[in-house]
Amino acid sequence: MRIEISVPEVVSIFKEIQQNPEQIFQMVRLDVKEIVGRYLSEMMNAELTHFLGREPYERKDPGEAEPGAANYRNGSYVRRFTLKEIGEVSTKVPRDRNGEYHTQVLPRSKQYESEIAHDLCLMFLGGVSTRTLAMMTERLVGRKISHTEISQANGELKEAVEKWRNRDLSQEPVKYLFVDGVNFAMRMGDSIEKVPVLVVIGVTEQGCRFVLGLQAGDKESAPTWREFFKDLKRRGLDASRITLGVMDGLPGLEAVFKEEFPKAKIQRCQVHVARNVLAKVPQKFKQEVADGMRSIFYASCPDKAREFFKEFKERWEKHVPSAVKCLEKSLDACLTFFHFPEEEWISLRTTNIIERLNKEFRRRTRPMEIVAGEQSCYTLLAFIALKMELHWRSNPLGKVAKNLPFWKQLEG
Repeated sequence: MRIEISVPEVVSIFKEIQQNPEQIFQMVRLDVKEIVGRYLSEMMNAELTHFLGREPYERKDPGEAEPGAANYRNGSYVRRFTLKEIGEVSTKVPRDRNGEYHTQVLPRSKQYESEIAHDLCLMFLGGVSTRTLAMMTERLVGRKISHTEISQANGELKEAVEKWRNRDLSQEPVKYLFVDGVNFAMRMGDSIEKVPVLVVIGVTEQGCRFVLGLQAGDKESAPTWREFFKDLKRRGLDASRITLGVMDGLPGLEAVFKEEFPKAKIQRCQVHVARNVLAKVPQKFKQEVADGMRSIFYASCPDKAREFFKEFKERWEKHVPSAVKCLEKSLDACLTFFHFPEEEWISLRTTNIIERLNKEFRRRTRPMEIVAGEQSCYTLLAFIALKMELHWRSNPLGKVAKNLPFWKQLEG
C-alpha cells in the first residue's frame, strides 16, 4: 500500500509534533489500527469471493452453475476486534444473501484474540485481581475488558488444572508425605465462607518434592482426610512405599493416616507442638521453656533428646505441669525423624515445607481478599504449586548445595 503526503502536510505535521512530541506516537498507532482494519476487511472480502466462487458483480445463470452459485454478496457490517500490541481495530465483515458465509479470519463470538486472553490469565495468576485487570486493560490492550470477561478467560484454565489435579501418580516413587490444610475466604453462592483446602506434598526417593493433591474439605474431619488419601491411591500412589507422614496433629488425622499407609511412621510437627506447649506457659517463663524444648528437639540422638526431656520435666513440672504433660504426650511423635537419614532431619522435623507453600498461597490471594469459588482457588493454587516445584527441583530434600559458603568452610 502506497502512502503519499504533500510538503505542506509534512510541515503542518512537524509543527504539531514540536508542540506535542507525544502526538507522533498517537498518530502512528491510529494509522496502524486503520491499516490493519482495512487489511482484515480485504482478507474477508477475498474469503467471501472464494466462498461464492466469483468476483464482485460477476453474475452467473443459476441454472447453469453448480448448487449454491446463485448466492450473492449482501453488504457488510462493522465489527470491532482487539489485537495484541495493536489495540482495537474496526473492520467491515461482508455478508452473503443466504447467510451461509462465516468468516474464519476473525474468531466467532470473540472480541479479542486468544493471545490477549492468555496474557490476562498470566497476569491474574501472577497476582493481579480481575477488577484491577479490568481497570488496566484499556491502557494495556486498547480496549476495556470487564472483570466478568477476564473471569471467563480464566475459566479456560479449568480443564488444564483439573487434568493436573487428577494426574496419574503411579510412576512417582514417593516415600514421605507432608500433610496440612489452609483456610480461604471463598465465595459460595450468595455468602462468603471460610473453606479449608487440604494439601499433600510428596517427597520421592531422590528427594524431589511436588504437590500430590489439592482438595477442598474440612481439615478437622477424619473421614475427609481418609477420602483424600484414598483418592491419591486411586490415582496410583503406592501406599507400600510411604515410610513417613509429617503433620501437625489435627484431630483424627494420625489414626486415618496409619490406616491408609500402614508401613509409615508419624512425625508430629515440632513447631505446632511447641506452640501448643507455650500456650500453657505464663509469659515470664515462655523463653526459658522454649529454650528447653529446643535442646530436646535438636539433640544429637534420641537418647540425648530423652535425657534433655527428663531434665526439662524436673525443671518445669512444678510450675507448668499442663505444659509438661502436653509435651510428654507428643514426645515420641516429635522424635520420629531420628529413624531416618541424618541429612534429612532438618527437613523432617516440621511441616515447614508445606507451611512455605501455604504462605505463598496466602500472599497470592491477599490482594483478592475473597477467592471467587472453589475452581478459581484450585487455579491459583495449581499455578503457585508448579512455580514452587521449579524451585524445589534445584533444592532436593536433604541435599546440601556444594557451593554454599558454610560447606566450603567445612571442606577447608
